Amino acid sequence: MRIRSGEPTSQGEQIQEAEREAARRRLLEQAEAERVPVEDTTRAVPDRRWRRGR
Repeated sequence: MRIRSGEPTSQGEQIQEAEREAARRRLLEQAEAERVPVEDTTRAVPDRRWRRGR
């Protein structure tokens, strides 16, 4: 059995790596679910009402 650098070696390390990967996937799924498409955002419209009094 050859061990590559960066690869988990013990069962505990493998479990931790799997948990980290699952957490990363959950975060990405949550971020995607909360993402607002650019088409759905509104543009800021300048309020020029203050110029009417001039």
